[in-house]
Amino acid sequence: MLRGIDHLVIACTDPDAAATELESALGIACTAGGRHGGLGTRNRIAWLADGGYLELIGIDDADAARNSPVGVAALASLHANGGGLATYALRDDDLEATLGTLPEGSFGPISHGSRTRPDGETVEWWAAFPSTALAPNAVPFLIQHAYVGVEWGHEALAARAAFRHPIGSPVVLARLDLATADPPSLAAAYHDRLGLDLWAVADLAVCNIASHVIRLLPSREMAVPAVITLGADVDTPRTVDLLGLRFDVERVEMPASAAARG
Repeated sequence: MLRGIDHLVIACTDPDAAATELESALGIACTAGGRHGGLGTRNRIAWLADGGYLELIGIDDADAARNSPVGVAALASLHANGGGLATYALRDDDLEATLGTLPEGSFGPISHGSRTRPDGETVEWWAAFPSTALAPNAVPFLIQHAYVGVEWGHEALAARAAFRHPIGSPVVLARLDLATADPPSLAAAYHDRLGLDLWAVADLAVCNIASHVIRLLPSREMAVPAVITLGADVDTPRTVDLLGLRFDVERVEMPASAAARG
C-alpha cells in the first residue's frame, strides 16, 4: 500500500523567508501553502513532479502546535537545531487497510487533518502517527490525501508533474539520507512497524520504496542530520547547505511530463 515518500517536513522560523531562500539558492519555487487551523502552524509548499512535496513549516502558536505530532516535531527541530528536517511522511491510499496489516500498537488511530489555502479552499488528508515520537531519525508517519480540488485533483497533479521550477525543469525526489546513532536498530524499527525490508552493509541500511531511496547512515559520518537528493534536468550537479539540511541536485533525464502519483 505504501507508495513512497509523500513529503518532507522542514521546520523553519519563517516559512516565507525560507521559501525565498529555497528559490534563490536552489531554484525550487514554493507555489502553495496556508495555515493549519487550530494547530498553530503554517507552511509553504514546493511541489515535486513525482507527486510529493517539500513542506516548509513554521510555528505561529507554540501551545497549539504541541497538540499535533508534527507540530511537536517542528518545535523540537527548531529548539535543538534552529530548524531543519523535523519528520517525513510516507503516502498510502488506503490507510485503514494498511494499518490492519501492521503489528498492533505500531501506530495510533487515523486522524483527520486540513489546511486552509489563501483562496479559502480547504485541503484535507488523513494521517496515522507512530506510537513513538516523530523525528528525522525515527519511524515516519503515514498520510492519505483527498484527491480533489485545486491542489490534489487530477488536473492539479498533472500540472504539478510538468511544472518547471526556476532551476529549469521539473524536480523529483531521488533519495533521503538520514543520520542516526544506530542504523541497524532504526532499520529494525522500520521493518517491525512498517513492514519495510532494508538491506544493510556494515552501518549503512538502505530501503527502496517506489521511486525513492531511503538510507540510514551513522551520525558520525554525516555533517548534517539529513541530506535530500533531488533530480532535475540540469547541466551541472550542485550541493547546497540550506535550511539546516544539505541538498544535492543530480542530473536526470526528465520526461516531457513526469507522471504524478495518484
